Parts: sequence; structure tokens; C-alpha cells
Amino acid sequence: MAASPQAKRETQLLIRTITGHINGIAKMLDEERYCIDILKQITAVQALLSKLGYTLSESHMKHCVRKAALAGEEEGEEKIAELMETLKYLRNL
Repeated sequence: MAASPQAKRETQLLIRTITGHINGIAKMLDEERYCIDILKQITAVQALLSKLGYTLSESHMKHCVRKAALAGEEEGEEKIAELMETLKYLRNL
């Protein structure tokens, strides 16, 4: 991941937060907690995953796609096509 230090810190923080939520959900299931409370935590994880996807996409565009576009039209077009294909899957997050 060729990203700014700020983007890297943000993605690392999001991953740690997501991991904490997932571990919390597992514990809630083990403790047979109220389903609605578990569903709320799942929703929180989905929102965090969406934010992570946006953050990584933005970083990719600012660094990898920009670098490829400056390197030449063919390389830039390849990176744009790759990103567009990936964005199809991210819209569901």
C-alpha cells in the first residue's frame, strides 16, 4: 500500500477497531446476548468496513492511479479499469 502516512494510520486504526468489534461480537454470541444488541454491532462493523473501503480507494486513486497516469496513457488506463472493477464490489459495503 503506497499511501500517505496519514492514510496508513487511518487504515490501521480502522482495522484495529473492526477487529475489536468482531471479537466483541464473538463474545456476545458466546454469552448468548440479546440478538438486537449483536445486530447493532454487526451494523457498526459494516459501517467501519465501508469506511475502510473508501479510505483505501481514495488512497489508491491519489497514489497508485495518479502515478500510473503520469507514467503513460496505457498504464493509467489499466489502473483505472482495475479500480472501476473493484468499485463494483465496494458499493455493496
